Amino acid sequence: MIRILDEEQASRLLLRSADRIRSAISVVAPIIADVRAGGDAAVLKYAKKLDGFTADSFYVATGGELGGELGEAVDTAIANVRLFAEQQLVKSWTKTIGDRELGQIIRPLDRVGAYVPSGRYPLLSTMLMAVVPAQVAGVADITVACPRPTAQMLALASRLGIERVLCVGGGQAIAAMAYGTESIGAVQRIVGPGNAYVAAAKKLVSADVAIDFVAGPSEIVIVANDGNPQWIAADMLAQSEHDVDARAVLLTTSTKLANAVQHEVGVQLAGLSTADVAGESIRINGAIVICESEESAFRLVNLIAPEHLSLYDPSQLDRVRNAGSVFIGQYSTEAAGDYASGPNHILPTAGYATIRGGLSVNDFVKVITTQQLSKKAIDSLGATVTTLARAEGLEAHARSVEMRLNG
Repeated sequence: MIRILDEEQASRLLLRSADRIRSAISVVAPIIADVRAGGDAAVLKYAKKLDGFTADSFYVATGGELGGELGEAVDTAIANVRLFAEQQLVKSWTKTIGDRELGQIIRPLDRVGAYVPSGRYPLLSTMLMAVVPAQVAGVADITVACPRPTAQMLALASRLGIERVLCVGGGQAIAAMAYGTESIGAVQRIVGPGNAYVAAAKKLVSADVAIDFVAGPSEIVIVANDGNPQWIAADMLAQSEHDVDARAVLLTTSTKLANAVQHEVGVQLAGLSTADVAGESIRINGAIVICESEESAFRLVNLIAPEHLSLYDPSQLDRVRNAGSVFIGQYSTEAAGDYASGPNHILPTAGYATIRGGLSVNDFVKVITTQQLSKKAIDSLGATVTTLARAEGLEAHARSVEMRLNG
């Protein structure tokens, strides 16, 4: 069911291919150009062709109820994500440093777009992960794009205070939010996961509108030298359930654990396939890698820069340099982070965790620096500024300071 490899074999296996995104870009580029030039008419053409769109309006009103256990679960998840975002939000401050009053003010973006997939699975959790941090940041205008929202998704949107959902998907939705059309407003940042075409579209429009990151297939790397093989196998299968291209990798120095997890994956996968229709589409796309040492295991971790990293040994956290989100200890299953523990589940894949972490409330704000100089402050800085300005050949800069020095 899953391969056991040594480190040399794993290095070749774990390299990601750019073919997927390159192929998608060739398909999406003409769509983006058409929408940018043709507005609503172009969006409608592609929505009919690719999404089976038949409605009179691109938008549908939200509403409905999420009752019972689902309603309670949604409320708990929203509360936990909001609380984490509030703690994460960068703060305004002003300090007196020498003779200078220096600081920063925080201002939210005005308009953002959240793409929420609704293909194989209606991702309620992705909607709340995208919308709640934007609300905590203070964004006033949030466009939720979801090509085929279910009744539950419309009810959740209403619960979040979103009055209507843009029922357009794929590259046409990304282009519409990036450039605006007659009926779809342009946004300043687009966030949220999607298929290869959505990722390619975000990459293409990123020169004109901010995005979170270009997402690839979901992935988890688990580092464990001992632990419950049933739990480890279950976490690998949970990750593989996202998509046939999702990757699940166990790094271990223990051959005994590797064999036990390999066996458990087979047992649990067979059980899913017979008990759940969705289980029939699960395919393990990854490996169990037997590493020579913990040092070599973490060389692989930081090379892969996984979206999700599970550490069974909490003392290993200091070794981590590149990861989207880290799950520490045997009870910290990645599924909890997908739904309700608090940190955001919209995370960098395809190696982007080498340069940033997951979606954050701070993706929806601007940090604007402030400075207030007294006469004494400009007097003390004058010689430094004029010397540097003239070294660069910027005489007017120097004179603008000297006028103040000379009264």
